[in-house]
Amino acid sequence: MKFHLGITAGNKKINMSEQSQTFIAKSTVKAADLDHRRKINFNIGKYNASVPKGKEQFADVHLARERAKNLKWRAIETLDQQLEEFELNFTKRGGKVIWAENSDQAIEEVLKICKEKNCRSVVKSKSMVTEEIHLNKALEANGIESVETDLGEYIQQLDGEAPYHIVTPAMHKNKEDVAKLFNKKLGTPINFTPEQLTLKAREILREKYVQAEVGVTGANFIISDIGGIAVTENEGNARLSCAFPKTHIVIVGIEKMIPSLTDLGLFWPLLSTFGTGQKITVYNTIVTGPRQENETDGPEEMYVILLDNGRTNILQNPKQRESLYCIRCGACLNACPIYKNIGGHAYGATYSGPIGSVITPHLQGMEEFKHLSYASSLCGNCTEVCAVKINLHELLLENRHESVEEGLTTFTERMAWKAWRLASLKRGFMNMGSGKLKNKVVNGMFKGWNRNRSDLNFSQKTFNQLWKERYKN
Repeated sequence: MKFHLGITAGNKKINMSEQSQTFIAKSTVKAADLDHRRKINFNIGKYNASVPKGKEQFADVHLARERAKNLKWRAIETLDQQLEEFELNFTKRGGKVIWAENSDQAIEEVLKICKEKNCRSVVKSKSMVTEEIHLNKALEANGIESVETDLGEYIQQLDGEAPYHIVTPAMHKNKEDVAKLFNKKLGTPINFTPEQLTLKAREILREKYVQAEVGVTGANFIISDIGGIAVTENEGNARLSCAFPKTHIVIVGIEKMIPSLTDLGLFWPLLSTFGTGQKITVYNTIVTGPRQENETDGPEEMYVILLDNGRTNILQNPKQRESLYCIRCGACLNACPIYKNIGGHAYGATYSGPIGSVITPHLQGMEEFKHLSYASSLCGNCTEVCAVKINLHELLLENRHESVEEGLTTFTERMAWKAWRLASLKRGFMNMGSGKLKNKVVNGMFKGWNRNRSDLNFSQKTFNQLWKERYKN
């Protein structure tokens, strides 16, 4: 990673990373794009209208969220035991478990399996973890066609873009955008309706299912007590990706663990309600291994790749460990004023929005991605809507604290905060000078603050001075 604009602090060079500069550039453009904002607000508005209806299924939604958080606490605190139990139960039914420390190992294992099966094409269901390890790019580099079968992901793949949103990959596109894309890539008429576009995608994808030698899916949950994976979806593409190819590969982050099958009775409704506003999603599937002797459907072989890829960095951090409770419902993205203004692609990371800003610095490096934790208003709305009550805004503050503790701040920034602290702790300094002088000094010093904001405007007298004047005796 190259860095610029650096100054020396001790023996360490502190700079604005390329990731940070790219984020600022992209977010500046998107924040001024009124058409983009209109599309996002329209789509999130539909979400906001449906979620309260979905919550009505819970007698006490806050209690449900609290119970879910406690279950995830148990799963994460005993993660090593839960993973071993999962492996034991899964392998009993003929499944194979592969442990991958990082994305390179995961890709290496997938390519090894594909080579053994003489694989020429792969069908994939929607999976953020495969986006995280850039699986499609690796497969294509090795001459293997990889086709996204979720409609939103398929649209994004056709357009050469990464997913925009954890749950709704093409949220930033309207029906006209999709019609233009299909016209350009697939030759469909420009005036095709959403229904006709969907039927065209189905026609193409159904052929891919029967051609593919390998199916790749993620998993919403890993279930330790039965040795299975749980997938929730609205289109059925994950089921088809599991069942049609002879080989099924699941790639899943180790944090997706839940202790028991019975826990799904709570997590499935929570995920669907907070993700899309539904009481339950259309297709909910539990897979516990390859096809058994008395079964007619399913793959001949099934692999589960348990991916770390930085998750143990979060696990060993007592304060940040809570972020591993996330069930990827996307509610915090829909609630975040920053996300609604700059969109998902500006973050430059697989996971966007508040949860992405919390975990990405730990998954990909604090030095390169600490800026995401500062891209927040700290309004707390993300914490308020989280399905499992993760204290997201507090974790964002903790990230900021950790970046300072690691020395990832400039000399100028450190001196500015020391001066601010000194002034704040001594009343004489706070009262010193007129409001006009303070305005001139502060607005002159903090150019970054007022570049996109109006100037700070101090009152002529502090509250302390006004109080003394009113109550002289």
